[in-house]
Amino acid sequence: MSKRLILIAATVAGTLALSAPPAAAQAGGFDYARPEVVASGLAVPWGLGFLPDGSALVAERDSARILQLRPGQAPQALGTVPNVVPGGEGGLLGLAVSPTYAQDQYVYAYFTAANDNRIVRFRLNAIGTQQVVLGGIAKSTIHNGGRIAFGPDGNLYAGVGDANVTSNAQNTNSLNGKILRMTPTGGVPAGNPFGNLVYSYGHRNVQGLSWDSQGRLFATEFGQNTWDEVNQIVAGGNYGWPTAEGTSTNPAFRNPIVTWSTAVASPSGAAIANGNLFAAALRGTRLWVVPLGGGTPVAELQGTYGRLRTVALGPDGYLWVATSNRDGRGTPAANDDRVLRFPPTGTGPQPGTVYSDTFETATGWTANAAGTDTATAGRWERGDPAQTTSGVTLQLGTTPSGSNDLVTGAAAGAAAGENDVDGGTTSIQSPAIALPAGARLTLSFSWYLAHLNNAAAADFLRVSVVGTTTSVVFTQAGAASNRAGAWATATADLSAFAGQTVRLRVEAADGGTASLVEAGIDDVRITSG
Repeated sequence: MSKRLILIAATVAGTLALSAPPAAAQAGGFDYARPEVVASGLAVPWGLGFLPDGSALVAERDSARILQLRPGQAPQALGTVPNVVPGGEGGLLGLAVSPTYAQDQYVYAYFTAANDNRIVRFRLNAIGTQQVVLGGIAKSTIHNGGRIAFGPDGNLYAGVGDANVTSNAQNTNSLNGKILRMTPTGGVPAGNPFGNLVYSYGHRNVQGLSWDSQGRLFATEFGQNTWDEVNQIVAGGNYGWPTAEGTSTNPAFRNPIVTWSTAVASPSGAAIANGNLFAAALRGTRLWVVPLGGGTPVAELQGTYGRLRTVALGPDGYLWVATSNRDGRGTPAANDDRVLRFPPTGTGPQPGTVYSDTFETATGWTANAAGTDTATAGRWERGDPAQTTSGVTLQLGTTPSGSNDLVTGAAAGAAAGENDVDGGTTSIQSPAIALPAGARLTLSFSWYLAHLNNAAAADFLRVSVVGTTTSVVFTQAGAASNRAGAWATATADLSAFAGQTVRLRVEAADGGTASLVEAGIDDVRITSG
């Protein structure tokens, strides 16, 4: 059979070989033209799961960190999983949230330890307190598998690689080269075909597991040099490795429903939605959409985001995708690695609040984030401001809401000019804000700038958006007149930043003739619609 970048035909009945017509827009029921970056700057995100509140958990392979993701908010690091020993393809790999999380609060993780691969469980408020669910899975620098998922039967399934020992795959007494099925505590459930944890065998390196609406299990699997696979998994099934790669004429082996050349796939994560299987391709740098009811698979996102590791259907109805460009085999962009989500087709950007902060609690704003501030006093901080006057009211002691705001030196000091902005520029920057793609976005906030009559245009209050570029969206310059502090509101159109992860930067400057300069910001909000 001749080879091309995309496969042409299958010679074995029951196997769907892939052709590649031009990718259909919105294949599989999702709009790939409206990506939303949920998180950026990650290091090899691997496992992805969702909590009952709709937030996502992501595992970083090499750092062993677990982060909580919410669209429109900065990632929150929850902790580091102890005993992880990363190396090669090993590290902190799959995550799964207990189907009874509301009662037990357990999160499950598959990781590479000093002497084995293992599955553990823990609670997010005590990540260091682990219960080993299953240990003794052979490890290697390659072929560790690592995907775990709870099935519709409530049991935990694990895709385990052959640990680079091909004979493991056909040995039903070995944990490697298998799909395993176990109870949430690691026991052998009823219905396992060999009386142990082995559910199916003859696998090389399974990294994707997902069930369709009929309860059928499908798995994505890395081939060696020729064929990658999607298999429908049945209890006791032998999938042929290492004797067979791709389709086989041996009736003892179950054939894949899809094969790809390794150049266009190397499939890792899998998800099923709308009757389609989605496979995240690493070497192929694309998202394969495979109709499970028949039809031609379609490649989406070809080369758009580089290597794709994980794909999952979120409880929000969006398709979530994680990149893997910092795994040593990719070419990372400055903002890699990323977790993105794609909306269902036919759903426009939903109006509502994308981001808001009233500064009543600390939410991650950082003073002098760029390290370039020159002000010697009156630096930005979050606090309960004290009023100052010098002929006119300068620093306001009240806020539009609550008791705190962002203010240039909250304390009054012994004299009006003791804690105002002096000597140059002071800045403060928000946490990362993921803006939805395709939306009309508006920034609104309350502000004031106060100064005496020796001020100049070099004194200012400024708000900028820091994304792929930095753009000033609001400026109030000083002038040679007394300006009393008084709260006002301002708005700015941020639609040009839709689909980006940005930060807001607020600056104030005493850049003229040492005027008394005070400024405040409160009630920052970004809305869509």
